Amino acid sequence: MSQAPETLTPLLLAGAPESLHDTLRSAPALEALLTELLDQGRAAWPTVALAPAALLHHVGQHLRAEGTPLDALQQLHAADVYLACACAQGEPQALQLFEKHVLQKSAARLSRHLTAMVDEVLQVTRQRLLLGVHGGAPKIAEYSGRGSLGGWVRIVASRIGGELLEQTGRHEQASTPPEALEQLLSRDDPERNVLQAHSRQALSESLQAALATLSERERALLRLHHLHGLTMDRIATLYAEPRSSVARHVAQARERLLKQTHRELAARLKLDGREVESLLGLVQSRLDLSLHRLMG
Repeated sequence: MSQAPETLTPLLLAGAPESLHDTLRSAPALEALLTELLDQGRAAWPTVALAPAALLHHVGQHLRAEGTPLDALQQLHAADVYLACACAQGEPQALQLFEKHVLQKSAARLSRHLTAMVDEVLQVTRQRLLLGVHGGAPKIAEYSGRGSLGGWVRIVASRIGGELLEQTGRHEQASTPPEALEQLLSRDDPERNVLQAHSRQALSESLQAALATLSERERALLRLHHLHGLTMDRIATLYAEPRSSVARHVAQARERLLKQTHRELAARLKLDGREVESLLGLVQSRLDLSLHRLMG
């Protein structure tokens, strides 16, 4: 049910630049236009709960001093800005719909150069768009509604993909110097000194080889939890999946990583099971740091 007349304009003014207030107040069709904007958003996403004040404050914040505010409001992608605003508010149903109708469709249209790392691109895109940094608003709050939400997200995802390609050299597996493995071991651990140079190098190579056997989704989940420190609840929100499912997948990915590292070490160093377990034990307790070094 729509808001009663003469109630929506103040909600828009609360977010709009003060320099536009007089222009907006004098627009005779503004109230009807805001009512239509709200109704279109509700019609497109009937299961999404979003307060009119939140939507119109969001819209007001993105009005520009140049141009005609009424024209800008008429050209808004109402359904898209409604969904984006609800996502910025952390509305669970909106996050699920965003994943299904926007993010996954955007992934299908990424450059062919990014097809081998789609899950990782999506993971970082989710994080940047849907999680605030240092208490700030999520980046999706920057979406103005002037273009389609899908197109805007594709641009963000493409830029992230380019950054990942540049940072990690995903066209070929990035190498990690053996010296980095020193950081995997506790400084006061007496066993640290028994690792010879060839053992450290084998450990580095084994971890990298093990990571390469994981799927993009598994690496993305491990990166979120072990590198970025997100809780299972936060990851479940990002993926719009049950917490129990996410926790199980993270645990399975971690277990696969350790088992594959075990196999790789045994093959490289020609060690028996007990010796490999001893060496791998030095790494297992420091897995968070190892993932930071090898995936960061």
